[in-house]
Amino acid sequence: MEDEDWIDNEAPELAGVTPYDVAHFPTYAVLLMAEDKGIDWRKVARATLNIDPERQPERARRVWASHLARARWLERLRAAS
Repeated sequence: MEDEDWIDNEAPELAGVTPYDVAHFPTYAVLLMAEDKGIDWRKVARATLNIDPERQPERARRVWASHLARARWLERLRAAS
């Protein structure tokens, strides 16, 4: 069985950087790079988030989308400062 407990189903939606964000900066960076390279979200979910998109398609998509959105937000926040 895969270890999927290290990542929440939803990334934080708070207006500031959280300890969860800090712990997941490497994951956010990989998500942004994968998006920039056009890598299919299912490959990213499997390789980076450790979630099998065939076994848990809804969760894989939700976790990927939520964390990518948070990564984009953090990127915009950094660019603005």
